[in-house]
Amino acid sequence: MKIELHILQNFAPANLNRSDTGSPKDCEFGGVRRARISSQCFKRAMREDFKKQPFFANGNGEKLAVRTKRLVEEVAKRIVAPEATDEEKTQARRVVEIGLNAMKLSVKDNDKTQYLIYLGKEKINRLAELCRQHFDALAAIAGQAGGGAEGAPKKSAKAQKTALKDAVPSELQKAFAEVLAGDTAVDLAMFGRMLADVQSRNIDAAAQVAHAISTNKVSMEFDFYTAVDDLKPEDNEGADMLGTIEFNSACFYRYLNLDVDALRENLKDDELTLEAVAAFVRAAINAVPTGKQNSMAAQQKPSFVLAVARENNLCSLANAFVKPASATFPNRTGDLISNSITKLDEHYGEMTAMYGEADVTAKHYVMQSGDDLSSMTGARVKTVDELVARVREIAAGGAGEIQ
Repeated sequence: MKIELHILQNFAPANLNRSDTGSPKDCEFGGVRRARISSQCFKRAMREDFKKQPFFANGNGEKLAVRTKRLVEEVAKRIVAPEATDEEKTQARRVVEIGLNAMKLSVKDNDKTQYLIYLGKEKINRLAELCRQHFDALAAIAGQAGGGAEGAPKKSAKAQKTALKDAVPSELQKAFAEVLAGDTAVDLAMFGRMLADVQSRNIDAAAQVAHAISTNKVSMEFDFYTAVDDLKPEDNEGADMLGTIEFNSACFYRYLNLDVDALRENLKDDELTLEAVAAFVRAAINAVPTGKQNSMAAQQKPSFVLAVARENNLCSLANAFVKPASATFPNRTGDLISNSITKLDEHYGEMTAMYGEADVTAKHYVMQSGDDLSSMTGARVKTVDELVARVREIAAGGAGEIQ
């Protein structure tokens, strides 16, 4: 079973997701310029929202993952006391490095891993436990680093790491390698993991997230700002700092889906899967990117959310907006948000008329105001809480007949 979410979210002037030049990201769609927010940006916002949800905040925080290059420092802090000497802390970092080498994860000279490692918190705890249990043996191996006969050629960094890994007993190597096996962190199960050095421990994502694009044609605008030194005497020299920030305002169509069966396979836990499904829906609705928020405070919530349960044949509704919506199109008495909802409703009706709904097992939507949608009779619910509960029930197998 697959759960699709179709979300319409209108933002006031903002620069939520910037390019390398500082401009709001954009793209061309339907022959016109659109505002765009990357899928990575929204996934990050969703992961941050998971931490705030009651299920994870009240006792299940270890069911989430951490993405970092700083595993050495994080694990070292767990295996030595805060009051340890600098020498003891350095030794702890070397011990962790040996453990990571045994996992085939490279550590650079600055004690950071070669790339971001996505690892469940439970697995980080397990890594720390192994380092504590075998501290003396690993410390002895770490002490061999840089050794060799006097005057012998210095080994390359790669050769040194290989030698250190090979110095770890095979049984201990296996124990460290198993840290990467069976990682059941919820966000990791949803969004997947790619390890270039240990591809056998990659995890296929159960979720897909599209780039959000504006339903309307977008115009880039500039904010010219100035700042004055508070301690500067009154004079006529003008501002002490000035600059420009690009921004836009747009109504975004967001599409994402979740393969419930794949999620269950990744998590190996039916009840946790249902909690994860509910968390996914709620996080998708709550997610707001953080770019330039202190300057612009674009904290608007979605105006419309549609959840569709399908057995197969996933279907984005982005083509509803090939011809852009506007404040006067397609309904001259509407506004950008309501007209975007109208266009999505019409497109859904056209798609179901063409392809049918044999694969659709249920659908529910919630929106702030307006008449019920013509293509989704009986599918409206009153609140986001009710929508989340309905989707959780669908994932549990209680969907019943299509509305």
